[in-house]
Amino acid sequence: MATPTYTVRWTKTAVKRLEPIPDKRIQRAIYTRAGQLDHDPEQQGIALLGEFTGFRRVEAVGKRYRIIYRVERDEVAVAIVLAGLRKAGDKRDVYALAKKLLKQGLLR
Repeated sequence: MATPTYTVRWTKTAVKRLEPIPDKRIQRAIYTRAGQLDHDPEQQGIALLGEFTGFRRVEAVGKRYRIIYRVERDEVAVAIVLAGLRKAGDKRDVYALAKKLLKQGLLR
């Protein structure tokens, strides 16, 4: 049986968070890496735990950026919910932002 090809969709929130990245090469690299989730998305990245249960993440751009996504098996789709810089302790850190968006109900 062939592995299905998943549709990769970006949420408005995820797209909006990429726009401020000034280097277009970094933006392209993130979009390219996310596009690779169209095959076997559950075999890629790492499942997140705790309040992020149900989400997964992959690294991009030399491990400096994270792409947080959710696999929607029923729709054979991958929803990119957030992408951003991984910088622990910084208010712009992708996980700090994800927590904030989750509390606001904007990360689904």
